[in-house]
Amino acid sequence: MSEPQVTISDSAAKRIATILGSDPGKTALRVSVEGGGCSGFSYKFDLVNDQTEDDLVIEKNDAKVLIDSMSLIYMAGSEIDFVDNLLGQSFQIANPNAVASCGCGTSFAI
Repeated sequence: MSEPQVTISDSAAKRIATILGSDPGKTALRVSVEGGGCSGFSYKFDLVNDQTEDDLVIEKNDAKVLIDSMSLIYMAGSEIDFVDNLLGQSFQIANPNAVASCGCGTSFAI
């Protein structure tokens, strides 16, 4: 069985590279799933400089994203995107496993 894939859009890669470039002590954006949020689970985004053995490492252009193996179970097949619109700027995750999500786009249910 192949590794569950998570992809990064071009706009997300560009924004991650910009953020990492402005913080020289950090080498990657860690995306994780934790319990809570209005729909049951929520996404957490952290700038980090450490990588663990079980991390999925996604690199695109100058962007590097880490996802731990437990979060990957919930995120398999997702795309990480960066949206800049009238509502503001944010990372959003298009998750095919989510059966419900909240209006803010940061929490979901499986």
